[in-house]
Amino acid sequence: MTFNGWPAEALEFYEGLAADNSKTYWTANKATYEHAVHAPMTALLGELAGEFGEGRIFRPYRDVRFSADKSPYKTAIAATLADGGYIQLSASGLGAGRGMYQLAADQLERYRRSVAEDLFGEELRRIISDAERHEIEVTGHQSLKTAPRGYPKDHPRADLLRHKGLVAWRQWPVGAWLGTAAAKERLAGFLRAARPLSDWLDAHVGESEIARER
Repeated sequence: MTFNGWPAEALEFYEGLAADNSKTYWTANKATYEHAVHAPMTALLGELAGEFGEGRIFRPYRDVRFSADKSPYKTAIAATLADGGYIQLSASGLGAGRGMYQLAADQLERYRRSVAEDLFGEELRRIISDAERHEIEVTGHQSLKTAPRGYPKDHPRADLLRHKGLVAWRQWPVGAWLGTAAAKERLAGFLRAARPLSDWLDAHVGESEIARER
């Protein structure tokens, strides 16, 4: 199957799911989900795999065991790419991300050490500035109010030191282009523009040794 965007039915499906997040709605509209939502995402990931790695689509069911919200279904379809990247479609439009959302303790230590070092820290600053010129937002996860303990409060990169994760993000509102192959081109352009951030994190932060030991 060739990726030609998501049809209007995909957005209508999620609008309906937001209004009636129930098994009754899901069962009655599952065929629409399969052909209008899931199938285009599968085709898209297949076409992106050569440059960005194999894709994996998340299950549509929510884990409600520890949540006050017992709605059984996710109101978006999302997928990850093996070489770095996150894609999400909802009734609000198309979103894409790349980076490290939440750093483990050992990753956070390496991240802060690299940010504090002038050569690597200023390299990261330039990468973020370049990404922002492509209308990409680079944000942190659970940022501290001030620089972390052990670092000067007036450190020139205190804003970066405060982050507990770092992600490039781009959100596109719904438009006619979403139902065409142009959706893939926008995603691919974002993933390429955000690659330097991902490369910096891979080089200076890397995988968590703590998680690997578990």
